[in-house]
Amino acid sequence: MPEKEPLIPPHGGYRKLKSFQVAQLVYDVTVRFVERYIDRFSRTRDQMVQAARSGVQNVAEGSQASATSKKTELKLTQVARASLEELKLDYEDFLRQRGLAELEPEHPALLRFKALKCRTLEEMQAWIARERGKSTDGQGQTQTNRDDARSLSVPVNEGPCQSLSSSCLAANAALSLLNLACYLLDRQVERLAKDFENEGGFTERLYKVRSAKRRTDK
Repeated sequence: MPEKEPLIPPHGGYRKLKSFQVAQLVYDVTVRFVERYIDRFSRTRDQMVQAARSGVQNVAEGSQASATSKKTELKLTQVARASLEELKLDYEDFLRQRGLAELEPEHPALLRFKALKCRTLEEMQAWIARERGKSTDGQGQTQTNRDDARSLSVPVNEGPCQSLSSSCLAANAALSLLNLACYLLDRQVERLAKDFENEGGFTERLYKVRSAKRRTDK
């Protein structure tokens, strides 16, 4: 006898989503970034943090809402994607307005960063320290707070890029993570849209469950 289909399907589990994990790292990175490099009185500071937070919260909320509304899940996932796109523009503006380089995807420093597959802010900070040719204290923190605010020379070689400032490296790493998060969310939206098209939403599920119960009761 076939197992009875539950009215409320499995839902949540957003912490296991790669899109959520990357968006959460972007949030942590952004909070630290604005503390160090954005004026405390600038509106941009709050806007960047809120955009990063929205990317995380809407993925989580959408995942939880999926139990009773696939439409809501799809909408909130798209909101998360839009928020991270807004944040990408903020990081790009930061680099452009300060005369800092936006690195090409194949730049050696970014290739090294992507190869690390950082999962924490501390791991990213350790990467920046290595690229700057500095030692760390074991927790990813550099032993000096010195940061070259403007560095226009972008050497493309196999060694550390010491001529790039910490702010330049941090912004480019954030952009790399954002590109990954946006890619993952685009795929997630496509899958959700396809699932909604094929399976419908909660109303259709309710009808199927009630119909199955009527047949069983006869």
